[in-house]
Amino acid sequence: MVSPRAVIAEDEPLLREQLQRRLREAWPELDIAAVAEDGAEALRAIRQHQPDVAFLDIQMPELTGLEVAREAKGLCHVVFITAYDQYAVDAFEQAAVDYLLKPLAANRLAETVVRLKARLAGPPGDLSELVARIEARLAPATAPHLRWVTVSVGANLKMIAVEDICYFQSDEKYTRVVTVDSESLIRKPIKELIDELDPRLFWQVHRSTLVNVNAIASVARELSGTAEIRLKARGERLPVSRAFVHLFKQM
Repeated sequence: MVSPRAVIAEDEPLLREQLQRRLREAWPELDIAAVAEDGAEALRAIRQHQPDVAFLDIQMPELTGLEVAREAKGLCHVVFITAYDQYAVDAFEQAAVDYLLKPLAANRLAETVVRLKARLAGPPGDLSELVARIEARLAPATAPHLRWVTVSVGANLKMIAVEDICYFQSDEKYTRVVTVDSESLIRKPIKELIDELDPRLFWQVHRSTLVNVNAIASVARELSGTAEIRLKARGERLPVSRAFVHLFKQM
């Protein structure tokens, strides 16, 4: 019997690795033919490998998961991955389309696997109407995320790309901007940064801390119900409060 084949498209490294691991546990016979980091790469992988199913993050660089699904119409079954947009979730349920919410839950993925196995015997559904409806809903709300932070260095101003920042942390009236090899202070508070930064890149792990997910090396859970983050390129450890430990429970 030929093993079912899948393509995964997720631009967040931690979630990408997590989804692969969870799928191997829930569906051992599934052949993960390709893993893509953006929509254009995902579309190429679908056309090349002709998978039975594609797991597509809705928000990705180059092409969104919705755009990939539209271009790959009829080529494979699709499972969308989304953060929290309730409109999208409602639309998926009405169209009987599988979706996974971030952070990924093992039991929810197991349910999706069961449904996918039953659907593989039939042709992929037409998602055109669903994709158009969700795109129309999401487009007006899409706003550019903060890309640069300007800090003072003596009498000069320095621009730091947000992807180079390991974390932001409140420091009395200021906010610390911490990179691999520097620390600076800005006046913008954490609550404003939360609204301006890409939530896929920066997670709030404490009322005073936003961390770049790409800067995380590991997370150690404590018996108290809190956790501690170890960074890849810095020696300090960042506390994770109980309110945000759930972000790492499925990792």
